[in-house]
Amino acid sequence: MPVNPAIQGRSYPPVDAYLVGREKVREFARAVFATNPIHFEVEAARAAGHADVVAPPTFPVVVQEATLAQLLGDEDAGIDFGRVVHGDQRFEYSRPVVAGDELTAHLTVTSVKSLGGNSMITASTVIDDATGEHVVTATSTLVVRGED
Repeated sequence: MPVNPAIQGRSYPPVDAYLVGREKVREFARAVFATNPIHFEVEAARAAGHADVVAPPTFPVVVQEATLAQLLGDEDAGIDFGRVVHGDQRFEYSRPVVAGDELTAHLTVTSVKSLGGNSMITASTVIDDATGEHVVTATSTLVVRGED
């Protein structure tokens, strides 16, 4: 089944809140080979003006994952996960993510295109803090390879 172009503009409900843990930030920072002490040491983060350790810039993919699962699990979308390749990832920040943040995310499909037998789906996940203030928007482009 090909990707359904009618999903363009579709929004999904917010996923459960994600509480950013200090150790999760540290684990992610080690995994991406981040070296800045603000990712590991509370004192360094506070000296730099943050409330707690600061997540590396790509950390929001952890939060975004639950919203992408909604899209990929939507039978009406027609996405065969076995044919998906991650094409692009971007982040637009209002402020850094720090340990202690309680983040809520919701996804909107912003574009569905066909190109050379493949489908390209762009989805933006808006991530807000517990006060409803925008923290970051994570935008992913998924390529769904056409039939062999």
